[in-house]
Amino acid sequence: MSANLSRRIVLQATAASLASAAVPAMAQTAWPTKPIKIIVPYTAGGFTDQMARLVQAGLQKALGQPVVIDNKPGANSIIGVDMVAKAAPDGHTFGVVIAAYAANTTLYPKLPYNPRKDLVGVSLMGVSPLLAAVPNNAPFKNTRELVAYAKANPGKVSFGSSGTGSAAHLTSELMKALTQTYMVHIPYRGAAPALTDLLGGQIQLFFDAPTGLIQSGKSGRVRLIGVSSDKRLPAVPDVPTFVEQGIPGLIGSTWASMIAPAGTPRDVVKRMSDAVNAIIHSDDTRAKLEAMGTFAEGTSPEACDAFIAAETTKWEKVIKQAGVTLD
Repeated sequence: MSANLSRRIVLQATAASLASAAVPAMAQTAWPTKPIKIIVPYTAGGFTDQMARLVQAGLQKALGQPVVIDNKPGANSIIGVDMVAKAAPDGHTFGVVIAAYAANTTLYPKLPYNPRKDLVGVSLMGVSPLLAAVPNNAPFKNTRELVAYAKANPGKVSFGSSGTGSAAHLTSELMKALTQTYMVHIPYRGAAPALTDLLGGQIQLFFDAPTGLIQSGKSGRVRLIGVSSDKRLPAVPDVPTFVEQGIPGLIGSTWASMIAPAGTPRDVVKRMSDAVNAIIHSDDTRAKLEAMGTFAEGTSPEACDAFIAAETTKWEKVIKQAGVTLD
């Protein structure tokens, strides 16, 4: 599914939400009546955690209650997401998820929760297209040379990822499929060790969220060769997109969406969405997101659900075509 089609789905859902706003509202639920918990299914300091903390202070001010970030890492985010799914749907527990949430639907046939029935979207907060980097000692300096080398030397290019099934892994698999090349996947336990091996030349290609590669690229420690988006990142404007370089369809990103337990009152979901979106669209937050290599979104709950559904379908196709398993 193309980025433009995904964006049209989001815009259509947003329009539907705005139209429904014209209907007289029912009495609002008394909310919030106690502190709000935002479960982050990853460790502190990563992209997901950063996105949750980016809205934390603003939400406390807007809602008049403490907002607590609760990091619950483990099992590729499944532990934390399951806690959100099983939380009381009273509007006082939310979660923040990234692209792995959509991929897990296909990767794990026996999830302890049903993402389509047990959880609902609140807001697509931001989209962070992945950057691709190669080591300075690689026998190629740009995307064209990388593809040519990989075609001439099947299996000699190894690419790292932050883990099997991660956005970095699946975007690399998508690149392989679109360029008809064979490259070897080396999974790591997180992005940091993968970047270390990239710097040392042990792997020849690495996709990662911009926050992990922008400074390494600007300092000359690695060579940035492309952005997996249909538009360039303002943080690194000189790095062309893969679409510009002749690989249409090479679109891959991590993204942050707020979710809630199914059954949470719809007016509460809408009010939380509005509060999050007001923060996301503020000039200060937009500037912070831009520096992170992230495009500010801030959508309706309906648009968030539509985006996650489109991402789930997209990555299901890539996972099945590439034969990705967690064995």
